[in-house]
Amino acid sequence: MSSDTPPQTDRTESRDQSDDSESALQTVVDQLSEVAEQIDLDPNVVERLSHPNSVYEVTVPIERDDGSIEVFTGYRAQHDSVRGPYKGGVRYNPSITRDECVALSMAMTWKCAVMDIPFGGAKGGVQANPKELSEREHERLTRRFTHEIGDIIGPMTDIPAPDMGTDAQTMAWIMDAYSTNVGETKPGVVTGKPMSIGGSEGREGAPGRSVALIARKAAEYYDWSLDDTTIAVQGFGSVGAKAARLLDDWGADIVAVSDVKGVRYEPDGIDTMAVPSFEEEPEAVTDDADEVLAPEQLFELDVDMLVPAAIGNVITKQNVHDITADLIVEGANGPTTHAADAILEERDIPVLPDILANAGGVTVSYFEWLQDINRRAWSSERVNNELDQEMHAAWDDVRTEFEQRSVSWRDAAYIVALSRIGAAYDARGLWP
Repeated sequence: MSSDTPPQTDRTESRDQSDDSESALQTVVDQLSEVAEQIDLDPNVVERLSHPNSVYEVTVPIERDDGSIEVFTGYRAQHDSVRGPYKGGVRYNPSITRDECVALSMAMTWKCAVMDIPFGGAKGGVQANPKELSEREHERLTRRFTHEIGDIIGPMTDIPAPDMGTDAQTMAWIMDAYSTNVGETKPGVVTGKPMSIGGSEGREGAPGRSVALIARKAAEYYDWSLDDTTIAVQGFGSVGAKAARLLDDWGADIVAVSDVKGVRYEPDGIDTMAVPSFEEEPEAVTDDADEVLAPEQLFELDVDMLVPAAIGNVITKQNVHDITADLIVEGANGPTTHAADAILEERDIPVLPDILANAGGVTVSYFEWLQDINRRAWSSERVNNELDQEMHAAWDDVRTEFEQRSVSWRDAAYIVALSRIGAAYDARGLWP
């Protein structure tokens, strides 16, 4: 299918295409600076948004099951709260860094603003490998980390959620530890909790659902029949599997899905319900597959749509020319480096950015927060209906900027976000 797009302003010369080892933080700061120039955002606001409001680093000592003591490092970055409380995930990953948390907290600020949700961005985590922790060690780590950051989180200040290496049970432990410390049950301190203690219907599958919704909207925009659209999905976890299964159900041909072991490739279409997701059976995507490709070969497949839904910085200047897809929908956070993004724009390959496409997670987190505050649960039908409405409204806002300004989809999403944040700063001012 053709990737015929409205003409876009060529600004790629202003981007540094020299290094695909660029940090996630540098990428998000560069994007902020570029888009701010297009909308004449107050330079003072740009300067403020270029830095996090605060970053906390804590030590997290726990007793291992063998009786030894191990000390981990934890972080919580709070980027901006001009539009509401901080909001963002907690990840357990041995490679997490301060700068990564800052970058992801900034992206959360943009994401909340694109969706017009009254939150600002945060992100945090612990340098730990969850695969090397027993369940009891995982609980001890979580409760101690909650204790260390307990003074800076809360239902009206900073609201964590699940992320890489954490899940609903992790959020339950955070909620319990926080509630115990403050002396009353506070379900609104986290989102992504189990249903039994104030979680929301539809929360776990929300990021994948929003990716599928934006993919369908993009197909409609470019006059593609979804029934004739071939799609490759990198990552078959909670986001990739949900997106793939929904798009499969809506008629698209999912011809490739992958995990760290390889790519399951079926040119005639995969029965996505028959392939176990990571949550159902870790790293089993290629089990019993007739044709298995190396993980990097996913990007080389001749498909209409590519959905990177695994980890960040997987599309780089080194592999971007291998991509033959006509359109990319970002399911992961930051899967495309700034340099690769410039090349994709030069090649007229549209990229639907993560701050729009996977924003279903924070949107349903907002719904969960509202339910917790009001102590009134919503049905799954209401959650999905409201999510669909919010995603369609955000799509319309971004599409309007895309068409009127002749910019990339990413820049259009940033324009929507930064315009709203700038208006909030204009209204509130700087104290004192």
